Amino acid sequence: MEKIYELQADICKIFSNAKRLEIINALKYKEISASELIKRIGLSKANLSQHMSVLKSKGVILTRREGVNIYYRIANPKIIQACHLMTEVLLEQFQEKGKMVSNLRRIK
Repeated sequence: MEKIYELQADICKIFSNAKRLEIINALKYKEISASELIKRIGLSKANLSQHMSVLKSKGVILTRREGVNIYYRIANPKIIQACHLMTEVLLEQFQEKGKMVSNLRRIK
């Protein structure tokens, strides 16, 4: 099990970068070309290439070349589910913190 935890920690590092999460979100419904991702996310070609290299090396995305264009897609739909689940957890935490702040304001 220790090796599984190490692998899990290693892949979780990928999700610690906001731009990579933005890329994953952009790819959640369909395959997108590199040029379209550059426009959508506002990264330079070099910066996008670095992020995609990390995502590809960990098996998060797959690539396809068509002529001079490179297309990216999510390798496994469970990656999207994992990101969605974390977003739900964060939203619940924000709601709970908001309730605590409201309760504290009423007490004062």
